[in-house]
Amino acid sequence: MVAQRAIERIAVVGAGAMGRGIAQLMAQCGCKVLVFDLDPAATTDALASVVKVWERLVEKGRMTAADAEAARARLSQADSLAGFADCDLVVEAIVERLDAKTALFCELEKIIAPDAILATNTSSLSVTEIAAACARPGCVAGLHFFNPVPLMKLVEIVAGERTDPPVIDALAALIERTGHRGVQVGDTPGFLVNHAGRAYTTEALKILAEGVAPPATIDAIVREAAGFRMGPFELLDLTSLDVSVPAMETIYRGFYQEPRLRPVELGRRRLAAGLLGRKTGEGFYNYSESGERLPADIPEEPAGALPDRTAVAGTGWAAERLRDWCARLGVDVVDPAPQTLTLVAPVGTDTTTECARFQTDPEWTIGVDVCFGLDSHRTLATSPATRPEAAGQALALACKDGVAAALVHDSAGLILQRIVALIVNLACDIAQQRIARPADIDAAVKLGLAYPHGPLEWGDAIGPALVLEILEGLVATTGDPRYRPSPWLSRRARLGLSLLRQEP
Repeated sequence: MVAQRAIERIAVVGAGAMGRGIAQLMAQCGCKVLVFDLDPAATTDALASVVKVWERLVEKGRMTAADAEAARARLSQADSLAGFADCDLVVEAIVERLDAKTALFCELEKIIAPDAILATNTSSLSVTEIAAACARPGCVAGLHFFNPVPLMKLVEIVAGERTDPPVIDALAALIERTGHRGVQVGDTPGFLVNHAGRAYTTEALKILAEGVAPPATIDAIVREAAGFRMGPFELLDLTSLDVSVPAMETIYRGFYQEPRLRPVELGRRRLAAGLLGRKTGEGFYNYSESGERLPADIPEEPAGALPDRTAVAGTGWAAERLRDWCARLGVDVVDPAPQTLTLVAPVGTDTTTECARFQTDPEWTIGVDVCFGLDSHRTLATSPATRPEAAGQALALACKDGVAAALVHDSAGLILQRIVALIVNLACDIAQQRIARPADIDAAVKLGLAYPHGPLEWGDAIGPALVLEILEGLVATTGDPRYRPSPWLSRRARLGLSLLRQEP
């Protein structure tokens, strides 16, 4: 086992966007940095680019001229790998190919000190596999930065199966010096952030594939009712399907076809059609030549006449929330009767299931999602039997006080229940597998994915018991194991514990 060493001299291999960002960050935190690329011109350009960044920061008053000059003095170009002999750490940021990274590390081992650290910036390859080709696998770790490196304040510190603990300690201390948040994660497919991100867009694609609602409606619901900065289809268009779909499929295969991570065929089909998103001008939305998103052509459901009375079917907290909502809107609440607008509150189930459960008039029954409140956006779901007049009345009621509402086709868990419950459940399973500590999971998801809440703290806010109820309803209604609750969630829900509670 190597002894922990202070990291003062760093080498970066690869002068692309990631390499230059890593070099900039490390020079700013006080380390001496050497940069090498097979193309010397690329290295020269990278260093010049970093210096220009510092000049702009000085102009904006975000960096002093003295600090910029000191950082510049710590940054230099290496003519060959031989110049790395006295470096404490080498970070590779080269092509994402296993053979290229292992060949580089094997060559570097012959040059650097026996206790120097080799770190890979890979986002998709196994750190353990890279280290397996090395003579000293205990000195190899993952140091996964996010682009743009100086602005994305998160770094995944990845321990391979044979990485020595002092190596991880040294890297954690280095990242702390940079001012970024370092999270220690296990060497599993997608590490932490790319793994945790599978629930959001993957489930949205499944909802779309089931014909529940068009992309713009789904996006509006998750933005307005859950606080996401971008809807899942806006995000997929931004990241591009030629990046997102392979990532979904790779992580799914990496976990041996775990149903929770199962991709949706629709994504691969749209990828084959070249509907990649902004980069091609066509995706889930269309874009102008300048990249501006064009308005989505979505036929709006017309609101009908406002009902003078509304029935609510069911018992328990969800039905009571519906009754209170109707009362606040000034509508008389009556018992269910034929040809009377009747509202039900599915929790993990669908409108059809609730209609059959309470024996309501199927032509006049509408489901309402009450799980995330009714103040910012309202989702209503018809069943295959719902009459247009009933849908129109329900939409008029939902829009009465000016709050946005959407009418969607029947779906177990409607839309937001499905997406949020899967985000929470997947984070719980990551905690269950000890891939990362609960607090680190939340921090990484907020910093790396810009979610409005950490998934575990979000689950606590919703209530673990409610998340469990949604998932159990989804499993019962669909029979799909993708919705099965994580043991981390189910045990804490039944014991009344926080999802952030770390086991000893």
